[in-house]
Amino acid sequence: MAESKYAPVPHDHTAFLKKASAKPGFKEAYDALALDYSVVDQLLKARTRAGLTQDAVAEKMGTTKSAVSRLESARRHAPSLNTLRRYAKAVGYDVQVKLVRATGEA
Repeated sequence: MAESKYAPVPHDHTAFLKKASAKPGFKEAYDALALDYSVVDQLLKARTRAGLTQDAVAEKMGTTKSAVSRLESARRHAPSLNTLRRYAKAVGYDVQVKLVRATGEA
């Protein structure tokens, strides 16, 4: 099993948003990816709490570090529920999916 020597890279998301929001079209693009960013945020927090590196998670999932890196990015890659379950299990969590009524919809 891979040794766990995870040290998170500091990131000031508030400062990033402040700087990026000055760019034209940023808010619309960012809002369109809100769910993607939320999922990525949860993945990163779970891995951080577990104290695992991407290598360690990859080993537990039976995949590669690059596959874990793609999962943890907010790019246009939508992981399957099975992949999310495997990731969650690797970091000691479960996956829950909840549908909520859209705001302003009947």
